[in-house]
Amino acid sequence: MPRYLVLLYSPEGDEATQRQRWAQLPLWQELTDGLRAVGLLDANGALHGTDTATTVRVRDDEIEMTDGPFAITKEVLVGFYVLKCDDLDEVLRHAARFPTARYGSVEIRPIMEPTGDDPLG
Repeated sequence: MPRYLVLLYSPEGDEATQRQRWAQLPLWQELTDGLRAVGLLDANGALHGTDTATTVRVRDDEIEMTDGPFAITKEVLVGFYVLKCDDLDEVLRHAARFPTARYGSVEIRPIMEPTGDDPLG
């Protein structure tokens, strides 16, 4: 079954906004438990804030490390889910259920699975 990376983006928000989002924890738990119960959830996790990020680039054989995310945006990557779904339509139906879709965005990316013929795998 194909796997999809569900990337959750959200504005970081102030303390009051963070409290409102933590109040949605029962919605998150219900969603996560439901996905797990039907065998679609492969992995999930929340991420620490962008102040803990380090970005690594190699340019002209020199390693550059920068504190913070790769790009400055209003929405930042805050978490992820890996879902095993039959097709994109199925994962899109579930993506609309994520609370983040109401105040941020949810990006879906198919995961490349290694095959014997795949030079990357």
